[in-house]
Formats: sequence, C-alpha cells, structure tokens
Amino acid sequence: MSMPLDAKVLVVDDDVVTRACLVDYFAAEGYDVRESATAEDAEQQLATEMVDLVLLDIRLPRKDGLTLTRELRVRSDVGIILVSGRQDEVERIIGLECGADEYVTKPFNPREILARAKNLIRRVRHAGLQCPAPERVVVPVCEGCALDDDGRQLCFEDGEPAALTEGEFQLLRAFLAHPGQTMSRDALLDQIRNREWVPSDRTVDVLVGRLRRKLRDDAANPRIILTVHGAGYRFSPSPRPRA
Repeated sequence: MSMPLDAKVLVVDDDVVTRACLVDYFAAEGYDVRESATAEDAEQQLATEMVDLVLLDIRLPRKDGLTLTRELRVRSDVGIILVSGRQDEVERIIGLECGADEYVTKPFNPREILARAKNLIRRVRHAGLQCPAPERVVVPVCEGCALDDDGRQLCFEDGEPAALTEGEFQLLRAFLAHPGQTMSRDALLDQIRNREWVPSDRTVDVLVGRLRRKLRDDAANPRIILTVHGAGYRFSPSPRPRA
C-alpha cells in the first residue's frame, strides 16, 4: 500500500515516549511529520500550515483532545485519529460525536495506525477533490438548503455553508436516495462505507444527531430527519410544520 504523496501528519501527545515513537515511525515511512505536546501548540501550528492528518491524544494538559477535535471539525475536514489510554466505549462514542474519524487505544501497534492513516488520508483527499465540471452539482435537500455534492457541504440561502464529514455525507446521500421512506439503522449502516470503527446502531444515531445540527433541525422536535420509533429514520425533504 503506497503512501499518499506529500502527506503531512501532526502528532499531538504530551507523553514524550509515545510522541517520539509515532514521529519516528511515520518519518521513517516518508511522511512529513510535525509534533506538539499540547492542544494549544497544535492549534498554532494548524493556523499556519495545512496537514492531512492529526494523531491526537485525548488526555492532554489544559485543553483536552476531545475539545480540540470538536473545534477543528467546525472549520476543517482534516483527518483525525484519537489515541486513548482507556478502552472505554463511552469515550469512543464521545470522540465520534465530536467528529473524530478513528479511535485507537494504547498500547497500539504502529503498523495498525499507519494502515489506518493511509486509508484516512486517501479518503480525506478524495473528498476534497473538486471535479473539473463546468458547473458544480447542487442537490436540493430541503427548503432553503442544498447539498454541494462536489464540495461535500450544505449551502444555505441565508448563511455560511456547513462542511460535512465523510460519514455525514454518506448518510445524507442515503436519505436523499430514499425520500419519505423509513430506513432501518441496518439499512443506513450499509450505506456508510469505509468506516474503520466497528459499526453499531449508536453510530447511526450519532451521525443523525450531527446531521440534524448542520441542517438546523431541532433535535427535540425534528422536521427534516424524523425518528420512527422501533423502525429507524425517515427523511422529509418538505419539512412538516412545527407542532
């Protein structure tokens, strides 16, 4: 498996031994590697330089890795692999909710992280490629909102666009292909390809929650992505009126 060309990686970990291990391993594989011991230092580096992937420890002094993940995901589609010393399912789900792409636990096998990194960088770069078509493909989603299919972002008539992660994009495309139909979680999981974590019902619920927020859909009283209790979800391109 060849390395993506000119791939840049930022390793963020306050543990000197772990950070050095990852930096040395990725550098030996030909990656352009940066390193930080804190989230604050990582933010300064990311403000001045683009990277393809962030290997991010969750337990950092002051600002933690989950907070940094959430902040990065608001403004960037950079690949994020969270590294944790705890095998905690709740923490893994929280990392997913914050926008992480991958989650690995210590002690880890560097070869496994390398394989995940290569796949993730390819996906991120593929998602960011713009097709050289004369017009971009824009798909209506609901009133006042459309999907820029090439840019993988939601465009609103009255505001700034909202970038979608790979999982959010694939989920929305699944809903758009089946408007008005109730889709089970299993059916939706089949549409979410190229995910490295073990899929579960909770994965779909988390992605639906994130997609609702980006669609400005009230989670307490959704109008666009409706919950069908005991069955799954239904996408309503013509939102139902508020109760």
